[in-house]
Amino acid sequence: MKKKRSVIEIISTVRFLHILLAIILGFAVGALFLTVMGISVGDAYGKLLDSVTTVKGISYVIVYATPYVMTGLSVAFSFKTGVFNIGAEGQFVVGSMAAAVTGILLKALPKPVLIPLCFIAAMAAGALWGIIVGILKTKWGINEVLAMIMFNWIAFYLSNYIAGLPGIKNTGTAEATQSLTENARTLLSKETISRLGLAPTANWGILVAVAAMILVWFIIEKTTLGYELKAVGSNRFAAEYGGIGVNRSILTALAISGALAGLGGALHLMGMGNRISIFSAQEGFGFGGIVVALIGCSNPFGALAAGLFYGALTYGGSKLNLVGAPTQLTSVIIGTVVFFIAISVIFERLGGGIRARRNAAAREDKQKREAQKTPPEAAPGGAPDQEKKEGEAK
Repeated sequence: MKKKRSVIEIISTVRFLHILLAIILGFAVGALFLTVMGISVGDAYGKLLDSVTTVKGISYVIVYATPYVMTGLSVAFSFKTGVFNIGAEGQFVVGSMAAAVTGILLKALPKPVLIPLCFIAAMAAGALWGIIVGILKTKWGINEVLAMIMFNWIAFYLSNYIAGLPGIKNTGTAEATQSLTENARTLLSKETISRLGLAPTANWGILVAVAAMILVWFIIEKTTLGYELKAVGSNRFAAEYGGIGVNRSILTALAISGALAGLGGALHLMGMGNRISIFSAQEGFGFGGIVVALIGCSNPFGALAAGLFYGALTYGGSKLNLVGAPTQLTSVIIGTVVFFIAISVIFERLGGGIRARRNAAAREDKQKREAQKTPPEAAPGGAPDQEKKEGEAK
């Protein structure tokens, strides 16, 4: 007979339910903060919902979500292969700068040629940024997390330096690069935007992100390369024993992961940013990708859904000040969601403990039932032995 499972067991085994519970708890903590501050929870959450459910709001959500989907895919891919790509921020920055330089220097090229060139330049820059860290790890054993943190800052200051170079820097008073020409933009036509009532920055970059998502899923699930990368991520020693090149797999994983983050930088620049300002602080798209990958369970399709969720909170949160609520509320919600996802091991251990006790009780009960079913004639010296003796006497 099939036994009923407890709620904790279900949550510990069904990952989607655990993510959903974390999101609910995140909004509950946000509601608690609003209550303490004396702000109406209904007004704040109502404004958050209203801002992302109109046609224009949905288009804004997609625009905001596109770079996070790409960095989420980048981090999720590295998670699948056993590498923690905390350097997606730097890869995003060098990718966007490579796309900007390409778009500025080659602005005379036609749009069908220039846009793919910008994408290729961004992916190459991001891949190179990942490969450098991979070489440091595989050749000299340098921890990839520490190296990536340092390379995030190197990318930050390198971008600021390039943005100030003659021929790249804006000729006006703005501390930024030159603006991209229309030939290097992924914006929808003004007629389409006006007719559909979309955001002014509505673009088709999300289609590139969806294509990247499908490609990542195909590589991970349907190719020999994906099998090797997952094998290294699961157990690098067993993979090496099986003849898989561990160092080669790490370099490949970081190259692909960096290329995805770099492409995210290009999509953000060519769809929404238009130019790169001289940074005063890191923008956080790569770090947001870590959150997206966690919420999406390191699954490509999950990264798309989590990226849209993150984009909705980012855009909707910017409208909370209209009802007197702080825009930082979304950071509280996202932080709480990540916290409850990070402590998922507690649910897994509780569920595992319950299953272990239940299985132990079931085995004990089975042993008792088998002992009760043992026929008395099978015991030593029982009826069969007596009948055998009587037959011999006759």
